[in-house]
Amino acid sequence: MFRVLALIAALLAPAAAQAAAIPIKVVVVTAFELGADTGDAAGELQLWIERYPATEAIRIPGVPRPARITKDGVLVINTGMFGRARTSLAAVISDPRFDFTRAYWLMAGIAGVDPRTGSIGSAAWSDWVVDADPLYEIDDREIIAGWPWGLYAPNARDPGEKGDGADASGMAWRLDPGLTRWAYQLTRNVELPDNPKLAADRAGYREEPAAQRPPHVFVGASLGTVRFWHGELRTRWARDWVRLQTDGQGVFAMTDGEDQAVLDTLGLYARDGRVDPRRVLILRAASNYSRPPAGKPNRIVFADGGLEAGVEAAYRVGAPVVRALVAGWDRYADTLPDGARP
Repeated sequence: MFRVLALIAALLAPAAAQAAAIPIKVVVVTAFELGADTGDAAGELQLWIERYPATEAIRIPGVPRPARITKDGVLVINTGMFGRARTSLAAVISDPRFDFTRAYWLMAGIAGVDPRTGSIGSAAWSDWVVDADPLYEIDDREIIAGWPWGLYAPNARDPGEKGDGADASGMAWRLDPGLTRWAYQLTRNVELPDNPKLAADRAGYREEPAAQRPPHVFVGASLGTVRFWHGELRTRWARDWVRLQTDGQGVFAMTDGEDQAVLDTLGLYARDGRVDPRRVLILRAASNYSRPPAGKPNRIVFADGGLEAGVEAAYRVGAPVVRALVAGWDRYADTLPDGARP
């Protein structure tokens, strides 16, 4: 009889664990952090811990830094940069201690901005996320005559053909328009820091009106790659790649290393009902430009003051959205916010 009871208990244990899972309302996803989690120069994670605040640490196997969980159902994670974002996010979603079926996901981090679409210190809500990792590459010194660059999509014949990323990536994701619009409308008037350093950075882009604006909130497409690229020609490529993969609907704004990993991983787990792929927001704040000022050498350097401004903007714009989702949970648990509604 004891063995029978033990067997029944073992069989019921997974169901009990599932029933006891913590329902998460919002997951704040960050990737880049400097030094310690708190008390020093801030990366993407630190301000969420110190200001939101999210102080209760919890270890998740496979995730490089401790996650933080709040009493109101917000989980703040740091995935690590570039390729680590996929494995860390998968580890988080697979952890049986949490229930993500109704969770909203906010990726809040820094990025490079195309000076044609925005200025340093600004923050953009992504209407599209595009993956630029699955591609074929020919050295630019050896490309076929007439090609603008040696990068083209799998199963494509040239850089102007869309191709596809079958079995590699979803390639392009349009984020829920109503949710994105709601987040933008809620935060479009958030005051973002400006200072002489940022003004000096903007001054090098006099030919681009958008780059001359003080830091502000806007909407644009995000391009994700696991390589850090920079330059005028690669910026032109990024514009074309986003336009190609979104069938002309997306306008390149921000370049980063993790958004494609977030959308692709969430999409895979959505097939099993673990997450709702509609409940995703991507917020990127500009810490640098995607190309150098006119007449300057093309070197990968961060703009003076850009990191601090970008980190600050990501938190200032992201936090009101998280608080609004939590405060309105009676409604938003079952119904997505929609910026088209009053």
